[in-house]
Amino acid sequence: MSRPALEATAHKASEALNAALSKFKREQDKPPVILVVHASVGSGHKSAAFAIQEALQNLKASGDGRIPQDCEIRLVDILDFGFIKFNGDRTASAFTGPTRVFYDYSWRYGFTGVVLWGGGTIWSRLMFKPFTDYLSKVDPIAAVATHIVAANCVSCARTLNNQKYPVVCVPTDYEVEGLWPHTDADLFCVANETMAETLRNRKVEEERIAITGIPVRGGYERSFDPLESRAHFGLPTSMRVVLIMSGAHLKQPYVRFRQTIDEFFPYIKRFKDTLHFVFLPGKDQEYRNHLEQLVQIHQVSNATILDYVTEMPRLMSACDFAICKAGGLTVTECLCARLPMVLLGRTYGQERVNSRMLTSLGISLHVTTARELYGAVKHLSDHPEALAAMRVNGDALRRPNAAADIAQCTLDLVGNDYQPKRHFMKLYLGHRPAHRR
Repeated sequence: MSRPALEATAHKASEALNAALSKFKREQDKPPVILVVHASVGSGHKSAAFAIQEALQNLKASGDGRIPQDCEIRLVDILDFGFIKFNGDRTASAFTGPTRVFYDYSWRYGFTGVVLWGGGTIWSRLMFKPFTDYLSKVDPIAAVATHIVAANCVSCARTLNNQKYPVVCVPTDYEVEGLWPHTDADLFCVANETMAETLRNRKVEEERIAITGIPVRGGYERSFDPLESRAHFGLPTSMRVVLIMSGAHLKQPYVRFRQTIDEFFPYIKRFKDTLHFVFLPGKDQEYRNHLEQLVQIHQVSNATILDYVTEMPRLMSACDFAICKAGGLTVTECLCARLPMVLLGRTYGQERVNSRMLTSLGISLHVTTARELYGAVKHLSDHPEALAAMRVNGDALRRPNAAADIAQCTLDLVGNDYQPKRHFMKLYLGHRPAHRR
């Protein structure tokens, strides 16, 4: 080879080396990242992710040595990275109409017994490849997932990219669906011992299970004076207060709930001397107007309709019990506030599991019609000792510091190497289900 050719080859090699060193330096200069990944299917998964992000930021601010001071706590929606873009809220609403029975069957039985999904890389090779590429660039020091799709994607991407960050799974209901990546997650943070027993029979070892509770945002660990809280919201102090949680980010799942509340309105006047009802329409101005019309039509004097409330822990402390749906985050907030519940409406999928869990422990009552609702409300009005018992029973599941505990568990795993094993898709056999549903 001639001298000019050798010099050209050496120059190219030098440029390639310099480029590689520059890239390495840029990667080394990148601040560390902890990802909290959710899916915008309803509001509960995102709310739980917010709570975990907030808890991690609090630990960082406190100077916890396990989290670098330049670390970024990044909240990510997995649906933003799909090749096919779809609306997660509309998808969630699709399971509340005529298809709800099929959803209930698939959630309770499909892949939740002996045959389980292995968290295969099919997710990350096809639908969510942009997310796999994103993780390759970010290279987080840990990833926390509050939704099944998010959990599978972070575990699959770790395998494909040959990365070693820990994966923490946080189910946001009171049972563990069978599509979580049981064999690939480093830790499951669950609400109670019942869920832990479900995981054990799915070959999740004891050291990969932590009973932390379901994460909610801050404020529920505080104590509020009920009388001061009532004064703050302009509520009467001479009667018991009933909170009706009818506001919703998604209207469709609340259609039947609101219909039953409409049918319950004629009964409200029967409690005019004993109970005061507080309605939460949220940001839904149309529904607020509808409630105001019902108040006038039925000439109800013992009711208050509040605007959108940002101080839910304070409001719950002013109330004696709540009428609500059996959503995971809704009932968890009530538990953390020590607020007894009347769960209204037929339940399917995860809400059925939540309802059965709470009613079996004597924490809530469950009704489906306006007439049943009247009977339950009258019972609690006539027997305040029942409310006291429900509060005591609820303490068995009350974990207002769940987000902080999950953050602590996540940081304990940072730095532990994980050796991924590639597979396109894997099904595996678990043991006999611990709980027949």
